[in-house]
Amino acid sequence: MPRRLKPADFLGDAPDVARALIGAVLLVDGVGGRIVETEAYDRADPASHTYPGPTPRNKVMFGPPGRAYVYRSYGIHWCLNFVCREEGHGAGVLIRAIEPLHGIDVMCERRGLHDPRLLCSGPGRVGEALAIVHAFNGHRLDQKPFEVRAPEHAHEVAVGPRIGISKAADVPWRFGLADSPFLSRRFR
Repeated sequence: MPRRLKPADFLGDAPDVARALIGAVLLVDGVGGRIVETEAYDRADPASHTYPGPTPRNKVMFGPPGRAYVYRSYGIHWCLNFVCREEGHGAGVLIRAIEPLHGIDVMCERRGLHDPRLLCSGPGRVGEALAIVHAFNGHRLDQKPFEVRAPEHAHEVAVGPRIGISKAADVPWRFGLADSPFLSRRFR
């Protein structure tokens, strides 16, 4: 079984961590699957929540690394990010999509559908399928309810611009498992 990731595994630059997470397994209370799509955000990036500096909403993103940063998107969906870089920097990785592997029946019930390709293909869907709530904000990723395991082997990684942002939209910090049917959107 691949090793569990520790806080030190999240010390790298956000794009490096985002790429390295492709193929890792993410479980929340035993439910989840293989990470197939991520996006990187950094404090110097105008699309990042940390760009304006620390606030009560984003303070978790300033570290320490290896924590969950949970925020509500469009007032509807809880989104899960992994905090990276050294404490005080302000960087993270958005989990955009996973391939369901564990607790698929539970995810189907939570999402009210049965097509595995649609269960976790987008950050809001990931949040709903894994029952992500704001109470997880700041939780360590190496402690319950989280379990994050390193990829078993290297994967072919597709790279492209991030999705759904208006600032720095051309920055190629979206990473995905090449040709995965579980992506939120195909890479060009």
